[in-house]
Amino acid sequence: MSTQQRILPYTSVFIKLLKGPVEYVEKSTWEKLIQYKVELTGFLLQMGLALVLDEQDGYAYIKHYPFEEDENPVSWIQRRALTYEESVMLVLLREMMAEFEVGEATNRELIKKRREIKEYAELFFKENASRVKFLKEIDRLIDKAEENGFLDKTETSDLADEQKFRIKKIIKAKVSSEELDHFYQQLVKIKEEKDNKADQEQLEGHKEYLRSE
Repeated sequence: MSTQQRILPYTSVFIKLLKGPVEYVEKSTWEKLIQYKVELTGFLLQMGLALVLDEQDGYAYIKHYPFEEDENPVSWIQRRALTYEESVMLVLLREMMAEFEVGEATNRELIKKRREIKEYAELFFKENASRVKFLKEIDRLIDKAEENGFLDKTETSDLADEQKFRIKKIIKAKVSSEELDHFYQQLVKIKEEKDNKADQEQLEGHKEYLRSE
């Protein structure tokens, strides 16, 4: 038997899944994944892994099966720990996806300009003393979301704020509807506190103006 014959037909898909989620936009890999999903599921099971496949939204990834506490299985999957700020950005992107899906969308994918993501995020992040630094931090979080595989840059531009990103649907697997509701309510409170503070500062400024008249 030749080496070529011994290689499983879905090996390339398995290798891709080890690196991260696979989407329908990767046409050849996606078609092979769908073709061999039963065989691939059985293969992964032998290694303590499960295939999570959402054919409607067009993404797939693998996860570890839960083990007993005294077991110490090999970790096949790269894990990324998110900071609090990165988690907040992820929740905001997930909320944008939720709004997109309940609306009358004519496109399958949600595409947003960097400027639009920043404007939305500004409402929920607490602004520091320097607005320039504040906006740079939001830019950093957007870039981090792209690095972590939740955003896909679809169009570049000489003006950074005009760059376009596709918000990947895999984000729905990272943040469930229940988690979104819980975290989003916390963010709404932050926004309300921020709005109240701005209103108070505006009122104080108006009073100071009247005193000077």
